[in-house]
Amino acid sequence: MVREIVLDTETTGTDHAKGDRIVEIGCVELLNHIPTGQFYHVYINPERPMSEGAFAVHGLSDEFLADKPVFAAIAQDFMDFVADGRLVIHNAAFDVGFLNAELARTGHPPFVLADVIDTLGMARRKHPGAANNLDALCSRYGIDNSKRTKHGALLDAEILAEVYIELIGGRQVGFDLAVQPASRLGRSAVTGTGALREARPRTTIMRLTDAERAAHAAFVETLGGSPLWREYLGEAKPE
Repeated sequence: MVREIVLDTETTGTDHAKGDRIVEIGCVELLNHIPTGQFYHVYINPERPMSEGAFAVHGLSDEFLADKPVFAAIAQDFMDFVADGRLVIHNAAFDVGFLNAELARTGHPPFVLADVIDTLGMARRKHPGAANNLDALCSRYGIDNSKRTKHGALLDAEILAEVYIELIGGRQVGFDLAVQPASRLGRSAVTGTGALREARPRTTIMRLTDAERAAHAAFVETLGGSPLWREYLGEAKPE
């Protein structure tokens, strides 16, 4: 069973080295490339003012974030959710840089960038020279992103999950088997209900010409008795 965590963050700015912080994390769980309905989502008090540029992108104000938990308060829950999954991120270096800066403050081990699936790199290899931001990929693959009036970590993670599935070749059509992941962080698992499709009866179509049937009948007559070949001509068995 392959578990992947599609992840997105929102931040106070573009440079964690200059003190910018994470203000939102959204994660969506995939099992064998299929969304399970499990997710992790949290808003975070960054303990510093929001930049005007970042606010224009995601609309998260200082007032809205003031009563939200700080990263240290949610760090362990977040790490528990992603612990046994491989991260899938668009422009992974940006988010991993911010995450590792936060984890360094709380004493948690950092993520290894080489272990993260970067969908931006995948898209650039698959569509060289084309626009490969999330909106462009949604347009290319016919994915509805009409609710994305502003960036939001959970919504973007959900959209990215669809994009990722397309980047790896699209969801395979097959048996509709139930996926029953274990519940995490109090989230209720969404369970699919599927059943194997019943086999449909196949109709045999006779494609022999009249001349071929006559020739075969003449051959069968040379066999004598009651040969089984008569059944393949559609003749009734002799009484």
